[in-house]
Amino acid sequence: MDKIPMTQDGHKSLNDELTTLKKVERPQVIQDIAEARAHGDLSENAEYHAAKERQSFIEGRIQELESVLGRADVIDTSKFSNDTIRFGAFVTVVDEDTDEEQTYQIVGEYEGDMENNKISLTAPLAKALIGKSVEDSVTVNTPKGEKSYEVLDIKFS
Repeated sequence: MDKIPMTQDGHKSLNDELTTLKKVERPQVIQDIAEARAHGDLSENAEYHAAKERQSFIEGRIQELESVLGRADVIDTSKFSNDTIRFGAFVTVVDEDTDEEQTYQIVGEYEGDMENNKISLTAPLAKALIGKSVEDSVTVNTPKGEKSYEVLDIKFS
């Protein structure tokens, strides 16, 4: 099985989610199923069916997280030099058309979260940035057309 690169924060976050699912969500849904069963006829019991569906989701997510965490390759990025973009880097880029600056962190596939400016290393922008240095330019095909960015800064935490 292939290893899954992951930041320390990403590993902790997934571990926390797994713990919550096992210690909070799973017991709660078991209790919800028991309560719904007590209401009688299960064939027309919407609460029962909703709880069983929730249980199925929780068990599936637990299996997925256990698999991912079992294959996780947690990479300590604090010792990387700030001269080349690689996994874990915080990269500040400027859109060459709009002069808008943005900082992204390049993270593992299971950590990507655009709302928090974490882009998966499989994302087109991350692929274009890997191996680049400050003042390098990259062009990325996006759904809105080609975008060009210049690298302004590279940091590792």
